[in-house]
Amino acid sequence: MAYDGKLLARARTRLEQRRADNQAEQQRRLEQVYTQLPAVAELDAALRGQMAELIRLTLSRQEDLQEQLARLRDENLSTQMRRAELLVEGGFGADYLDEILSCPKCRDTGLYQGAPCSCLEALYNQELTRELGVLLQSGDERFEAFDLRLYDDAYDPALGGSPRQAMEIVYEGCRRFADKFPQVSANLLLRGGPGLGKTYLSACIARVVAEKGYSVCYDSAAAALEPFERQKFSRDPAEAEAAAARVRRMLDCDLMILDDLGTEMVTPMSLSALYTLLNTRLVNGRRMIISTNCSAEELAKKYTPQICSRIVGEFQALRFAGQDIRLRRRGL
Repeated sequence: MAYDGKLLARARTRLEQRRADNQAEQQRRLEQVYTQLPAVAELDAALRGQMAELIRLTLSRQEDLQEQLARLRDENLSTQMRRAELLVEGGFGADYLDEILSCPKCRDTGLYQGAPCSCLEALYNQELTRELGVLLQSGDERFEAFDLRLYDDAYDPALGGSPRQAMEIVYEGCRRFADKFPQVSANLLLRGGPGLGKTYLSACIARVVAEKGYSVCYDSAAAALEPFERQKFSRDPAEAEAAAARVRRMLDCDLMILDDLGTEMVTPMSLSALYTLLNTRLVNGRRMIISTNCSAEELAKKYTPQICSRIVGEFQALRFAGQDIRLRRRGL
């Protein structure tokens, strides 16, 4: 996985703060126990002395070295047992003064077997997912808050059922995608008119996926495709690098949500960028959600056969139905 340097630095800062907080809590516990149980402080001093003696013995060449090491081991075990007994008798757990670690695997270093530890990757994903602030605006973007009663229950011959029935299928498809992520077999194409809940259900999916610890990127098609051009043609090195970092995030994140496809200005550059985004993620098995107001025929007119082929072949289409629910909420 390619990391964005700024986001990785922020993740490392959070990890360092976590380690500092753990160390502060451990020191607080130590002072608490030493105040209430001075004998524990004496035993800890004895343990430190035994460690120093162990180092001295291992560097020496005494003839009875093994005998002295065995004696020191027995003393050390006895001291540890007495220390644990005192802690329990004082109302603390036997492990109350053990080192506090948020991630025992890497011991809060962020590195495990020469690579970023899963705990650091989780923090990185959280930083990456902060971009969802644009998407998760109201804080209630949850499947439980999605109200199917806002959709008509009257039969529509064009749908072969009611809009509410059609939206029940859409809702279940979106929820299943979120619940099973990343073990999902297809990407999602959310298609339908404006105001039918495409962005809202995208946000519901994003929240569930992000809460699982996966990285999510969200942007409108117009905003998402622009950095592909700026990273190539910007004369400002800082701007080009910032654009390249955004491109890497969109290509590498676990879930990319591309909103309002079809509203961007279609140019040879935007077509190239869209194809790169689609093809790279599909080749690497990274999932996407695309929302659009366009019909299949409109998409075919706007985009190249290569782009349409990937959308048709790799995305499960969910058709949104009904009237603009924002207007219905206001009684219009």
